[in-house]
Amino acid sequence: MNTRRQFIRNAAGGAVLFNILPRALIAGSGQTPPSETVCVAAIGAGGRAAGDIHGLERAGARIVALCDVDTRRCAGERKRCPKTPFYAHYRDMLEKHDKEIDAVLIGVPDHWHATMAVECLKRGKHVQCEKPLAQSFHEMDAMLDEAKRHPNLVTQAMNQGHAYDTIRDFREWVEAGLIGEVTEAHVWCPAKYTFMDVLDDMKKTWEVPKELDWEQWQGPVPHRPYFPKFLPGAWRFWTMYGTNTLGDWSCHLMDPLFWTFGLGLPKTVKAEVVGSWTPEKHGLTFPKGVKTTFEYVKRDGKPFRLVWFDGEACKSVPVPSNYKDDMKFYPPYNSQEARARRDNMTNGAFVYGTRGVIEYGHHGANYLRLLPDTTLAKLRADGGCPKQKYPRVPGNSPDAKPYNEFVAAVKGGPKVGSDFAYAGAMTQCSLTGVAALFDPGKLLTWDASARCFANSSSANKMLRQPRLPGW
Repeated sequence: MNTRRQFIRNAAGGAVLFNILPRALIAGSGQTPPSETVCVAAIGAGGRAAGDIHGLERAGARIVALCDVDTRRCAGERKRCPKTPFYAHYRDMLEKHDKEIDAVLIGVPDHWHATMAVECLKRGKHVQCEKPLAQSFHEMDAMLDEAKRHPNLVTQAMNQGHAYDTIRDFREWVEAGLIGEVTEAHVWCPAKYTFMDVLDDMKKTWEVPKELDWEQWQGPVPHRPYFPKFLPGAWRFWTMYGTNTLGDWSCHLMDPLFWTFGLGLPKTVKAEVVGSWTPEKHGLTFPKGVKTTFEYVKRDGKPFRLVWFDGEACKSVPVPSNYKDDMKFYPPYNSQEARARRDNMTNGAFVYGTRGVIEYGHHGANYLRLLPDTTLAKLRADGGCPKQKYPRVPGNSPDAKPYNEFVAAVKGGPKVGSDFAYAGAMTQCSLTGVAALFDPGKLLTWDASARCFANSSSANKMLRQPRLPGW
C-alpha cells in the first residue's frame, strides 16, 4: 500500500486533485492546500511564544494544541484558549495531533531548539523557531542537515526584522552606493546577561515550584539542581542554557549586514571582556560586558570588520564625527530620558563606508538614516531614494510581516527570507563569539574545513555543548 506521502507526491502533478485532498492526506507531507487554514502546534505557550501564537493567529493560522512545562508561564494562553488541547510533554502532543498539524512553533529556551526542530522536520512538519536557532554549534549543523533533507518544508527563524521593509531599504541604499564602499560596522546592545554576583547562591537548596516540570525543562542539558534565577527568561544568562547578549541579539542587529554583504563564518574572532570575569571563576554565567571583533570576507571578496559591543562595553562605542542627536537617534550610552525616545531601546549600528555612515536601530535596520540627519522619509521627499530591488513582505504593520510570510510559504507562496540556511549562519557566527570568551583577549583563527578554531582548544570545547542521550 502507498504511504500518505507517496500518494501526495504521485498526485502533485494534478493541481485540481491536489487542492481538494482532505487534511488527513496532507498533514505530514509538507504540502498544505492554499485553500485550507494552516494548523499549528505550539511548543511553549508563555512569554515570547505567546506573542508568536498571536502573530500566527492574526496571519490566519489556527492553533490546534499547546504545550508547556511551566503552567505558571502559560496560564494566560490557557485561559484565553480554554478549548485548545494542552500537553505537558511535546511528544505527546505531536503524536496525538499528527494528522492535524501542518507546522510547529518552537518557543522554548535555546538548549531545546535543535532537538525539537529536527524531530518536527522528521515528522514532516514546517517549523517556525525562536532565535537563536541553536545553543550549540554542532546542533546548528544538525538542524541545517535535517532541513536540507526536507526541501519542501518551510523553516523560519524568528529574527522578525528580516521581513521588514527597512532591511530592504538598507540593502538598496548600500548597493546604490549612498555611502560608498562599506568596510566596517560597529554594533551595540547594552543588555547585560550576567549573574556573576549570585553564583554562591547556587550552592543553596531551592524548592522546585510545583507548577514546573524541572527535569523536562532541562531536557538534553546535563541536569543540575533547580535555581530560581534559571527562569523565566533568565536562562539566557547561563552558559549551559543560553548564548549571552551576543547570541540573543545578533540575529536582529547583524541581520542587515549578513544579508547585504553575504557574510558567513568569520576568518578571525577576538573577545575582550570588560570587568573581572574569568572562565575559571565565572564560567557558568557571562561577563558584564564584551567587545567582540569579527573579520569577514564579503560576497564581493573584500574584507569587512564587524565589532560587537554589549553590556558595559557599549560605553566605548566610537561615535561618528558627524553624529547629530535628535528625537529618534542618539549615542548608545545617553541618558534614560534619551533612551525613552526610541522604544526605550538603545540597540543599533553604525555602518561605515568610504563616503558616509548609515545608522540603524534594533530590528530589521529600523530607524534607518544617513548621518547626520537624512532619514528614509527625508530621502524620499527629496527624491533620493534608490529604486526598490527587493520585494516587500505583505502586511499592514512590521510586526505582522514575518507571520504572514510564514503562513503564505506553508501554503506554497514565496519562500521565507530567514530560513534555517540563512539564519543558521548568523547563529553559528554568534556562537563562535560566545566560545571565544573562553580564550579571552586572544585572536582566534577559524578553520573553515575543520569547522573549529585552529588555535584554541578551550574555545573549541564551548562550540560543542554537552548533551544527554535519550532526549
